[in-house]
Amino acid sequence: MPFPKSLRAAPLLALATLLAGCNAVVLNPAGDVAAQQGRLVVASTVLMLLIIVPVIVLILLFAWRYRASNKEADYQPDWDHSTQLELVIWAAPLVIVIALGALTWIGTHLLDPYRPLDRIAAGKPVPEGVKPLEVEVVSLDWKWLFFYPEQGIATVNELAAPVDRPIRFKLTSSTTMNAFYVPDLAGMIYTMPGMQTELNAVINKPGVYHGLSSHYSGSGFSGMTFKFHGLSQDDFAKWVAQGKSEGKALTRATYLELAKPSERNPVARFASVEPGLYERVLNMCVEEGKPCMHATMAQDAARQGNRAAMSGRTPEQVRDAQPEKAHGGHSMPAAAAK
Repeated sequence: MPFPKSLRAAPLLALATLLAGCNAVVLNPAGDVAAQQGRLVVASTVLMLLIIVPVIVLILLFAWRYRASNKEADYQPDWDHSTQLELVIWAAPLVIVIALGALTWIGTHLLDPYRPLDRIAAGKPVPEGVKPLEVEVVSLDWKWLFFYPEQGIATVNELAAPVDRPIRFKLTSSTTMNAFYVPDLAGMIYTMPGMQTELNAVINKPGVYHGLSSHYSGSGFSGMTFKFHGLSQDDFAKWVAQGKSEGKALTRATYLELAKPSERNPVARFASVEPGLYERVLNMCVEEGKPCMHATMAQDAARQGNRAAMSGRTPEQVRDAQPEKAHGGHSMPAAAAK
C-alpha cells in the first residue's frame, strides 16, 4: 500500500516543530544572560542576511534574465571590469565583517561566563548587599551532582535557585569532559576532570526549566538531564528545608558509590555534605590515601624553588629546563582554580 502523499511531509513538519521549539527557548529565555546571548544571535544573523539575501535574489534574477530563451538580454562577452561593482562587492562584506567583529568583541567581554553579574535584568542592577548563590557542579557518569555550600545540602539531577538572585556556578567533572547547559539560564559551559570552570547567570521568571548535557560522554548521555527550578525566595527556603528533612548524608564513601556509571538516575537529595568533599572531587583525591593534585603541585613547585636556590636560577628557568613529560599537563590546574 503506497504511503499517502498528504502524510509524506509529516516527519519534516514534526522536525521543523521541534527545531522551532528549541529556537523559541534560545531566543525567548527566562534569564537575563541567556536573553542577551539570544539578542546577540539575532543581531549577528540579521547582519549576515544583509549579504546573503541580496546574493540569493541576484542569483535568481541573473538566472532568469540571462536564460537561453531571452533574446533581448544584453550579452557582453568582452566585459571584464566595473569600478562601481567592485566597490559594492568588497565594501559591503567588509562593513559587515567589521560590524560582526565589533559586536562579537563587545558581547564576548560583556557575557564572559567568569565575569560577575552587574545586573539581574535590563535596567535592574544587582541590589547592594546581595551575594550570589554558590552552586558547585560535578558531572558524573551519567548524572549531575549539585553542591550548595551555603545551605549545606546536595542534590542529584535537581537544581533550584531564587528568582532575580545572581548564581555563581563552579564546575568540574569526575571522569570525562562534559558540558552543562540550561538554555533558559545561559550558554553552555564545559566541565573537565581536575579543572574548574565558572558560570555567572540569573533566572528572572519562576518556572521549571530543562537542563542537559550538551557534550557527548558515552552510552548514558541521552538520559543525562535535570530540572532547574526558578523559585521565589520563600519557595527556595522550603526547597532547602525539604532537602534537609528528606535527604541523607553525602560522605566520601557515598560519593564513590554515586560516581559509578549509571543511567537515568532519579532525583536524590542529601541533607548534609562531608566538609571539603567538592575540593577533593576537584583535586581528584576522594579515595582514601590518594594524594590531592594541589598538594602534589605544591610539592613540585617547592622542589623547583629549592633547585633554583641551589643553582642561582629562577624557578621558571628550572621548570623550562626540565624535559617535557610525555603525558602533557593541565591547562587549568585545580590549584589555580582554588
